[in-house]
Amino acid sequence: MLFLRSLLYFIGSTISLILIALCGLFLIFSPYPIRYKIISKWAIFCVWWLNITLSIKIKVVGRQNIPKSPCIIVSNHQSTFEVLAFQTLFPAQTWVLKKELLWLPVFGWNLALLKPIVIDRGYKLRALKKVISQGCDRLKNGIFVIIFPEGTRQPENQLGHYQNGAVAIAKKSGHDLLPVYHNSGKLWPKGGFVKYPGTITVVIGKAITAEGRVATELTEEIRNWTESQSLKIRQ
Repeated sequence: MLFLRSLLYFIGSTISLILIALCGLFLIFSPYPIRYKIISKWAIFCVWWLNITLSIKIKVVGRQNIPKSPCIIVSNHQSTFEVLAFQTLFPAQTWVLKKELLWLPVFGWNLALLKPIVIDRGYKLRALKKVISQGCDRLKNGIFVIIFPEGTRQPENQLGHYQNGAVAIAKKSGHDLLPVYHNSGKLWPKGGFVKYPGTITVVIGKAITAEGRVATELTEEIRNWTESQSLKIRQ
């Protein structure tokens, strides 16, 4: 039964993606706010469709901590869910993407319209410099920047090594860091097709300034906070 419900979600999300992506092709010369508002409708639909087909809901703790000005959101990464859900929780945002994603017909072209930070993972130093420079540019233009410092998705209840990219952007730009934790892997397992009913908790911490802080120490502080939220939710 869960397989069929997951299949229904997949079909609905795919059809809606095709429709919205086709609309996106007509937005090439439109202002960014309009492009984002329309293209992000797909994520909004997917979160709603997850609730309809699989009874997956979101519980948000700390919503009042979201700053009005752009910041760097630093979150753990367990599934595709958070990429979708964050578009329903935070203002206009962008992400770090590997360049190969932009080569995908129609879908990749729509991603390019959302001003992502595009990197080549084969050149780590060059990629870090691009993350910092483009991240600062996006923040300057009023766009929140989402960083998954683990670099890749992790299984539920497992936290990977946190890289310093988010803190580097904060120190260079002067914008705050916003730590976020979620347990999406509980219902949407890494690499899994079948999804499970239930509630995903998203915890939004208080904004942190990077001014005068050592990058490695601040990154570890955010990771420790994330781990503490994971333990708290499991209790």
